[in-house]
Amino acid sequence: MPYIHLQITKGASRAQKEKVVQEFTTTLVNVLGKHPEHIHIVIDEVEEENWGFAGMLTDDYRKQN
Repeated sequence: MPYIHLQITKGASRAQKEKVVQEFTTTLVNVLGKHPEHIHIVIDEVEEENWGFAGMLTDDYRKQN
């Protein structure tokens, strides 16, 4: 039972998340020979102020660019 736990910052549309689920599922089917009905994918959306990288919070980083 493949399980993918994807964490992203908030803002993706439902259509974008649906596409991610489809693409990940297709990859696991094609590369590992898994059955789609056995694949579980969880998408967690994190507020930008709760995600940090490059020494700063994402919301501050995006304000710079």
